[in-house]
Amino acid sequence: MPNATAALREARDHLLRLRTSYDEVATSFHWPDVGAAFNFAFDWFDTIARGNQRPALVLAEEDGSRASYTFHDMAHRSDKVAAHLAAQGVRRGDSVVVMLGNQVELWESMLALIRLGAVIMPTTTAVGTADLVDRLERGSARAVICNPADAHKFEAVPGDHLRFAVGDEARPDGWLRYADAYDLADDAARAATAHPGNASTDQLLLYFTSGTTTRPKLVEHTHISYPIGHLSTMYWLGLQPGDVHLNISSPGWAKHAWSNFFAPWLAEATVFVYNYSRFDAGALLKQIRSEGVTTFCAPPTVWRMLISTDLSGGPGNLREAIAAGEPLNPEVISQVERHWGLTIRDGFGQTEMTATIANTPGQQLKAGSMGRPLPGVPVVLVDTDGAVVHGPGEGEIGLDLSQTPLSLMTGYQGDPERNAAAMEGGFYHTGDVAHRDADGYITYIGRTDDVFKASDYKVSPFELESVLIEHPAVAEAAVVPAPDPVRLAVPKAYVALAPGHAPGAEVAESILRYARAHLAPYLRVRRLEFFELPKTISGKIRRVELRQRENEIEGTRPSGEYRDDDFPDLRR
Repeated sequence: MPNATAALREARDHLLRLRTSYDEVATSFHWPDVGAAFNFAFDWFDTIARGNQRPALVLAEEDGSRASYTFHDMAHRSDKVAAHLAAQGVRRGDSVVVMLGNQVELWESMLALIRLGAVIMPTTTAVGTADLVDRLERGSARAVICNPADAHKFEAVPGDHLRFAVGDEARPDGWLRYADAYDLADDAARAATAHPGNASTDQLLLYFTSGTTTRPKLVEHTHISYPIGHLSTMYWLGLQPGDVHLNISSPGWAKHAWSNFFAPWLAEATVFVYNYSRFDAGALLKQIRSEGVTTFCAPPTVWRMLISTDLSGGPGNLREAIAAGEPLNPEVISQVERHWGLTIRDGFGQTEMTATIANTPGQQLKAGSMGRPLPGVPVVLVDTDGAVVHGPGEGEIGLDLSQTPLSLMTGYQGDPERNAAAMEGGFYHTGDVAHRDADGYITYIGRTDDVFKASDYKVSPFELESVLIEHPAVAEAAVVPAPDPVRLAVPKAYVALAPGHAPGAEVAESILRYARAHLAPYLRVRRLEFFELPKTISGKIRRVELRQRENEIEGTRPSGEYRDDDFPDLRR
């Protein structure tokens, strides 16, 4: 066994042995030294995959069909794809756009590109031509892999890049046939590729952030920052060898690589995916039970939909329930605990890094807290003067760069100003504010640019939104400051209604009344407007647009806005 493989396995097994012993593992864990030339495909995946007939990937479809691929299958399929891409001219260091859905070609092409030492640029199928022009230019793309249905998006994209079309459907002129890889013999394909000799610190992944405030940042990760760094994610998820892991996220975004690629395969677990065109909570629960899913991670929106269906059938083999993406309201947690006896554990991380703060298996949870720093991750809170907050207190979540965080990006490619700002003062700045209590538990407050003051009180939009979405009429909510001549600003909620509810004074009064009953007086939501919430292509709400709208309409009142003093009982 190569030294790199042995070092990684030792570190992984250490986390597995101490999976419910947070205090012990937090002080004893060290990132493995995998040497100067680590490659995830050769130095890890092949060592667990060759000859291994356990399922590595299972894809279930709405029509009842199902495809299963063993670890051995995935190793050989990626051999062939790597050999084919290399034969067409893809080389070490070349960046390649991978724009695919949840299909086997996504996993095998990522493995193949790692084998070649190429740079993967995961891209959501939701992007259009304008986004692709920007991505291919800034990422210096050498090649593109996508389905024929998306090929037209590249017609107006300039550049001399290779184009690979997946599947057997007709492909446009100039597009190479990806499936030609399958015609290669196993032995010949494996012989055609060898360890590329990439440095562990070479580029491996280029991720575009979703751009909630400005144009997307281009995040650079290496052959160790994500492949090795996701040991922290594996630990948070509670994954063990032989698990069946289901994660709800879309290809092209970092969370998909977190929980549908690196973390499960570090644990030697099966990645299970259920493809659906429209979410159906009952159908998802059926899949969880019939497929023997043991670990399940989903955004709070999915969890809220799940508790609205019948949970009485139990969780099947489910052992770990995880939420990610935004704070989870207590009602969801309590209902899952009541029906299934499982506690939903959430966590925190960014595209720029792996899982960083989390509620880990077997640990006491505190209401509203996202947990404690994960092993090996040097989390600090930094105050507005750039000083570290010691003990209980509030500050921006950061990583101490003096401790060389292995799981952190190398930087924003081609953006020295943003990079300098993110790394200012010897810390990586997340832009997220949180509070730490005396026991080290960290509670999320909000983005630095989302938190605002109303009547001289600090307001966290997330705190208010978490209450608003508990109202049965509210599907989604975004709270921003609305200029006010007396209080400087007051909390205003932009609300998207749940199905079966229509906008109007009666619903507005009910929501405002509910918020008033469940929030401190100084956090009262004083204005409400039913509105189609602006979002990024990854589905994140763009509060910046709503703040801008409030500034633009200052001094006027939109026709669809309701205020607490419109209702006699709420004027007090």
